[in-house]
Amino acid sequence: MVDLTWKIFSQTGNLETYLLMKEIERERQETAKKDFNELVEIESPLS
Repeated sequence: MVDLTWKIFSQTGNLETYLLMKEIERERQETAKKDFNELVEIESPLS
């Protein structure tokens, strides 16, 4: 999805498309961090 939004932005210069791309990137990073933290929690429980 990021590739598509970048391609559209690079061809049109549309700022809304660029902002959408950045939002998608942020959501992916947040999901990856959450998934990593959950994995670490499963691998090494505190109790």
